[in-house]
Amino acid sequence: MNKKEIRVAYLDKRLKLPAPNKMKMDDLILIRFQQLQIDIPSLIMTYSPLKRHNEFDPQLITDYCYFKNPGQQLFYPVMVESETNPQLISVIVDDETAFAPNKYGIEEPVDGIDMFPTEIDMVIVPLISFDRKGNRVGYGKGYYDRFLQQCRKDCIKIGFSYFEPVSQIADVNKYDIKLDYCVTPETIYEF
Repeated sequence: MNKKEIRVAYLDKRLKLPAPNKMKMDDLILIRFQQLQIDIPSLIMTYSPLKRHNEFDPQLITDYCYFKNPGQQLFYPVMVESETNPQLISVIVDDETAFAPNKYGIEEPVDGIDMFPTEIDMVIVPLISFDRKGNRVGYGKGYYDRFLQQCRKDCIKIGFSYFEPVSQIADVNKYDIKLDYCVTPETIYEF
């Protein structure tokens, strides 16, 4: 299947998840993440979930990371619209940071200090699906792939999915950035 077909099928599948099943899967994903053999990094970029798409909420993960590493600093993406170069920037947040929805309905920090992508240790990458090689299907705008190209090679790129991987994404291209890990309720995938 190609990205468009996967996007349609897996968004529909995710939307049909009953709330009790989703809550159980959230708990299982957190348990799996706790089993991941990595040092909890200090500088983590996360995201605000799209509730209308029944997206995984990474706050479960960042709360656990904070418990393990109270010195962690969180960053959230902000979409910078430009006809020639649309991009994400990462903004430092704290408990006082105000958020507002952007034009896609994604909650973003209203203000804050930009951080260079090269400073970030781990990026929690939103996804709709992924394949057995670590390629992911996002929402189709390419923001994260452009952002991840600017990160250090050792920056951990991790996704979380309620579903197991598709066998292959037919239309992967040279601009797609692979994940290092994807955590599901069933297992941890390392690429």
